[in-house]
Amino acid sequence: MSEQMNGDVLKALKIAFTYMPKAIEVTQYEYGDRYQAVLAHIETVRETLLLNDVDPEEVYGEVDPDNTPNSSY
Repeated sequence: MSEQMNGDVLKALKIAFTYMPKAIEVTQYEYGDRYQAVLAHIETVRETLLLNDVDPEEVYGEVDPDNTPNSSY
């Protein structure tokens, strides 16, 4: 992907990302045989955000600042 996404598509991806499970939450117990596919999907979205100059760790605060902790550390 050499071109960046337009603003509306990028905003939609950010919103969708906030509803995705975090990679650490994805286990074989919870997702069965699909857990590796789920992890791959999460990584694909993270990479796409990074290609569009968006820090995935900052997306939560941008999309829903009222329900996001001040720091993830």
